[in-house]
Amino acid sequence: MGQMEDLHLFTLVVENRSISKAADQLNIAKSAVSRRLNLLEERYSAKLINRSPGRWDVTETGLELYQRATRVVDDFEEIEADFKSVHSDISGPLTVSVPRDFGLSFLSKALVSFKEKYDNIQLTADFDDRLINFESDNYDFAIRITPNLVGNYGVETLGTVRHHLCAAQSYLDQYGCPETLQELKLHKLIHFGAAKRGTWKFNSKSGKKLDEFEFSPSLNSNSGQFLFDATLQGQGIANLPDFILGDALEMGKLVPILSEISVPDFFIYLIHSDKRRINRRMRLFSQEMKLVCEKSNLRKLKHVKPTPFILRN
Repeated sequence: MGQMEDLHLFTLVVENRSISKAADQLNIAKSAVSRRLNLLEERYSAKLINRSPGRWDVTETGLELYQRATRVVDDFEEIEADFKSVHSDISGPLTVSVPRDFGLSFLSKALVSFKEKYDNIQLTADFDDRLINFESDNYDFAIRITPNLVGNYGVETLGTVRHHLCAAQSYLDQYGCPETLQELKLHKLIHFGAAKRGTWKFNSKSGKKLDEFEFSPSLNSNSGQFLFDATLQGQGIANLPDFILGDALEMGKLVPILSEISVPDFFIYLIHSDKRRINRRMRLFSQEMKLVCEKSNLRKLKHVKPTPFILRN
């Protein structure tokens, strides 16, 4: 191994907090990893990792070396990948987790197009809404849609999702159209989730946060498509994202209500482990997904006049 390979080995040991796991990733013997670590410490005349039964931690010198080595290794790998890819196809595995409704209703064509463009990339798309543990789940990326991202991740923001309160005209003809939030509570409300109590958040027209709107759902589901179908069939009032609604508002299939309030924006995040180095395959996927979201009309619903919202004491 050369010096670059030794630095790469060292970064893997630190990231995995394990010589054995680093050896498995490199497909070499554990003893070989230990030997190379010892040679690194001799080269720099410093202890890099304290290793003893029941104790494993990176020294101050080791941490500084890790931070600088990571940048060097990343740059080297990017150079290798970029220049080799000029004369050869990009290949290798890429595993992503995608929210089920967003993936199936909006992103599936983009994923297929990505696979067609880079046929030698072994793409695995897992349609799942659960929380991701990058340390154990072995994903390269996860796409998540949320108003507030919690956790330590490498993050790129792909776009914005808007939600809309709406109902079928058949429902409004039968039950009337709410003109206040108080009246809204008296209606059949359709909710994404499984809780017996639902909570929606709203802003006023000026952008001021309103009190949380709590209610007992008439219909619950973890499928946005099912809720959309139920809303079309007049089962109640729903709070649905634009990637599920499509052109339903523009075409008059559903009617927007309460024009003086809005649902806070949700953001589409492309996340990865903050310890993970971004390889060529990941960079290409990131670029393609950003391009898809930029070209989409998720935020470009044509003007549809909602029913008025009246403030009453």
